[in-house]
Amino acid sequence: MTEKEKMLRGELYDASDAQLRAEHGRALRLCKEYNDADPLDEAALGRILRILTNVAGEITIKQPVHFDYGSNTYFGGNVFVNYGLNVLDVCKVEIGSGVQIGPGVQIVTATHPIDPGERASGLEYGKPVTIGDSVWLGAGVIVCPGVTIGENTTIGAGSVVTKDIPANCVAVGNPCRVLKKL
Repeated sequence: MTEKEKMLRGELYDASDAQLRAEHGRALRLCKEYNDADPLDEAALGRILRILTNVAGEITIKQPVHFDYGSNTYFGGNVFVNYGLNVLDVCKVEIGSGVQIGPGVQIVTATHPIDPGERASGLEYGKPVTIGDSVWLGAGVIVCPGVTIGENTTIGAGSVVTKDIPANCVAVGNPCRVLKKL
């Protein structure tokens, strides 16, 4: 099994693997191209996003953006992302349709072993993130590895989402918790 296959399966893998370094380098170059593009040239921005990530429909992402790989991130249609999105997509990131993402949001699938000896080995792993349709992530939200956020949910600004949040609610805080059902 390759290091990439291990990474995508959420198993311990070596991030310094040549294939992974090359794919990460590709993403870094595409992010730079996107971030340096004319912000009013929607055609160029759309073209770069479709090379970098998996886009199912209309999408607007304000510059700057940063992706570890991009190829592991999937966007539904009618998605709006404000300035400064950071996605550490060592595992699959699924973002549904009609999602709105505020400025400075971080979506993180990458994580490290808790055991210090194992962590010192340099191996890491990831856990996928799923964000349902019609979710709103407020400014500065951090979505941690392995989290699923249900459809129609609003996550308040500055929240740190460490565990699954159900559909049809408002959730806030650090750690993020349901404030009310919709």
